[in-house]
Amino acid sequence: MSTALIAALASLAGGCRSTVVLFDGDGKDLDHFSTFLVDTRHEDPRGVFSVVDGELRISGEGLGYLATRRSFRDYRLVVEYRWGDRNHGERAGKARDSGIFLHARGPHGNSFDGGGAFMAAIECQVMEGCVGDLMLIRGRGEDGEWLPLRLTTDVGEERDAAGWPYWRPDGEPFTLERWGRINWRAKDRAWQDRLGFRGARDPDSPAREWTRIECVCRGDRILIRVNGELVVTARDVHPTSGKILLQCEGSEIFFRRVVVERLP
Repeated sequence: MSTALIAALASLAGGCRSTVVLFDGDGKDLDHFSTFLVDTRHEDPRGVFSVVDGELRISGEGLGYLATRRSFRDYRLVVEYRWGDRNHGERAGKARDSGIFLHARGPHGNSFDGGGAFMAAIECQVMEGCVGDLMLIRGRGEDGEWLPLRLTTDVGEERDAAGWPYWRPDGEPFTLERWGRINWRAKDRAWQDRLGFRGARDPDSPAREWTRIECVCRGDRILIRVNGELVVTARDVHPTSGKILLQCEGSEIFFRRVVVERLP
C-alpha cells in the first residue's frame, strides 16, 4: 500500500459531522445495546453485561456479545478498554481475549465460531499480543447460506504457525474471503496463547492501564490504530456496514468509552 493511500485513510479520522456516544465515563445503562449469550440468548441471568462505577463491564462468563441496536456506515469508532482480573472456562491460564466486531450482519448467534455465539463480521481482535489483528468471522444468514465476507490488504512473505500473513504496507496484495486472519504489522512472531503475554512491540497498554483503539471505516476501507499507532489497513472490504459488537469470550474486560463519529 502506498504512503499516499495510508495518509488518505488516516485523514478520514477528521472532518466528522456527528457523534453517537454509545457509552462513556458517565454511562449508567446499556440502552444503545442488545445482549446475546450462546446459552441464554437475550437473557443475562449471570449479569455478564453490567455498568460498574461508570464503566461497562463484560465479565467473560460465557460466549456472546453486546450488539448496537442500529447499523453504521462510514464512521470512526473509538473504544477505550482495560482488562479485568479473571479468565473463565477454556480461557483460564490463556491470553485475555475479547474483540470489536465491525459490519456485523445476519441474525443473532449466526457464527460458525463458538457454535453460534457471535455474528458474521470483520473483527478487530482484542487479545493479549494480538490487539489489532483483522479477522473474518464466518456466519450464516436467515436462509442458511454463508454470508459473504471479504477484504484485501498488503502482506509480507512471512506466515504465522497457522499459515496467516502479517500486514506490510509495501507488501503484495492478499485477499481473505469468508474467514481468516491478517496479523497486525509488528505482532510478536513467537506469540503464545498464555495469560499475560506481551510482545516486544505491542502498542496496547500494559497491565490494567487503558488502551485506545480507533477503527476508521469509510466506504470499502478499514484502518486500525492502537494507542495512536497504525497497525493494519484493509480495502475492498465487504460488507461496508452493519452493527458493532463488543465480544464476550472468556475474559473480564472493562470499557470507559465507546463512541461512533460519523464521517462525511
